[in-house]
Amino acid sequence: MEIKGKSVSSVSINQVTKSYGKISVIHGLDLEIEDGEFVVLVGPSGCGKSTLLRMIAGLELISGGQVSIGSRVVNELPPKERDIAMVFQSYALYPHKTVAQNMAFALKLQRVPKAEIESRVKLAAGILGLDGLLDRYPRQLSGGQRQRVAMGRAIVRQPQVFLFDEPLSNLDAKLRISMRTEIKELHQRLKTTMVYVTHDQIEAMTMADKIVVMNSGRIEQVGTPLDLYDSPRNLFVAQFIGSPAMNLLEGSLIKHSEAAIVTAGGLRIPAIAPPTLAIGTGLVFGVRPEHVRIDDAGFPAAVVVVEPMGAETQVTFNAQGTEFAGVFRERIRAAPGEIIRISFDPDRIYLFDKQTGHRL
Repeated sequence: MEIKGKSVSSVSINQVTKSYGKISVIHGLDLEIEDGEFVVLVGPSGCGKSTLLRMIAGLELISGGQVSIGSRVVNELPPKERDIAMVFQSYALYPHKTVAQNMAFALKLQRVPKAEIESRVKLAAGILGLDGLLDRYPRQLSGGQRQRVAMGRAIVRQPQVFLFDEPLSNLDAKLRISMRTEIKELHQRLKTTMVYVTHDQIEAMTMADKIVVMNSGRIEQVGTPLDLYDSPRNLFVAQFIGSPAMNLLEGSLIKHSEAAIVTAGGLRIPAIAPPTLAIGTGLVFGVRPEHVRIDDAGFPAAVVVVEPMGAETQVTFNAQGTEFAGVFRERIRAAPGEIIRISFDPDRIYLFDKQTGHRL
């Protein structure tokens, strides 16, 4: 079952800026969101992702640049004329209205015929599994059910673009996982353009067609989840994408032949370095925890903490004053202080320029 009557639409952001007085928070962003794409804006608190979403919605005026939805420039259009629907962190449901009445309210304001309202509400309820809850009030619903009602309220409007502003932040961990799946399934079913804001990179990785990593009002990198995971452009993206985070060890290049770097604590690590790089150049060596290996021919490292996680075991090591984490599929039974020899997968090593943070 699909919602009819509305085509998907692209969103184009060209040199968009936002300032509050003399304080600039968005710095000339360019971003193309394709028709039907699920795009996640992700980054730490204060990076500008919610501000950008609100500018797309028309809830924030842009200071410069241009926002287009489909073929229309919407800079001067009020939110109600942009053909978007927004789902917020708070459910914002009317407590005195039933589920059906909450979902239908915006359509009644638009004077949509009663029969069409009932049809749209029934369709949305079927998509979201709310069929048996239409006569209930918000106080009679769980947090996940309330969030589905908020999404249903957006769906019945049949917008060109859905906007989500951290919609799962108020839910417990288990419910967040199930709601991630529901929202992804919703997108696959509706095939409508969706822009989703979160600070949680796990949400971004599991849900997005395309991730936009933001930092301090700028875009650091845009790509598919695996593009960003496998090929981070710089230190910020490398640290932000991935859980547990990538291990980053500071050191310097000590030779080109069978290239190696050495950390401040004296740990010597084989690495592939560009031949043009000067000996002594400051580097940051990166390796993801799952690419740390137990290896009898490796270097000795002391176990600091062992964290059993069921399917995996996470171990924090210390080697010559340098701490890093490893994730292993096998069960690791080791006591703190125990010495284990380990190595790093040579094909999965990243080198970054210490000064610029750019990947070499």
